[in-house]
Amino acid sequence: MTFTGGEPLTLITPLPKSHVVTNEMTPSSSPTLAVSTVIFSLQPNDQGKLTLFLPLVKRVRDPYNGLWALPGGPLGGDEDLDEAASRNLRDTTGLEPKYLEQLYAFGDVNRSVGAFNVERVVSIVYWALVKADVVDQAMSDENVQWFSADALPDLAFDHHEIVAYALGRLRNKMEYARIAHGFLDETFTMSQLREVYEAVLVKSLDPGNFRRTATASGEIIPTGQRLIGSKHRPPQLYRYNPELSNQFTTRKQARNND
Repeated sequence: MTFTGGEPLTLITPLPKSHVVTNEMTPSSSPTLAVSTVIFSLQPNDQGKLTLFLPLVKRVRDPYNGLWALPGGPLGGDEDLDEAASRNLRDTTGLEPKYLEQLYAFGDVNRSVGAFNVERVVSIVYWALVKADVVDQAMSDENVQWFSADALPDLAFDHHEIVAYALGRLRNKMEYARIAHGFLDETFTMSQLREVYEAVLVKSLDPGNFRRTATASGEIIPTGQRLIGSKHRPPQLYRYNPELSNQFTTRKQARNND
């Protein structure tokens, strides 16, 4: 087979029917690199229950014009991946999360081609955690909205698959990493910590067992202070143990600290 500039694909030697590549399904020989981000935040739903939400951006051009998609954009030729992820978030949502981690690379040959005959795009996907008060800083208009992570509308491209992968990673890391810290203030009560776990894992946890497990892990330590303003006995405040490794830095921050 030979390719000539701008010309259709020419078959020099006949191929079996199953191996013939049509022009409509031939992706570009030079894929475009893009960066997308899945941003998780815990917010009350319509029933007041703490729930995972994420922001989506409505596409205003083909392909998938009018469908919702993850925030993202092309990788600039003069920026690294972390910088591109941060820039795209600022440009599309106005958010600047403290916790940003590279999730996975999605590069299936036909993920962005399909029936639209557009260039192939390989997406480097990040995920971020933001606290509820940070959500107020996000752009909010008809083209940027927050949706429950487990009740999403139809999404462009393979973004349903990306969100499902990110949810799986988040829920898995709750079992062994300080992921909950990304949703909490520096100090928190045991109930607030448990509520984060219940919201992310979408299941109820026994308060007594949770307290014993959390305190025995050594991950959290009491501050010696109590929450002010409680109607009953003020609950004790905790914080994450600073002597243990912090899971909440970007890869770039980690490099700068070396």
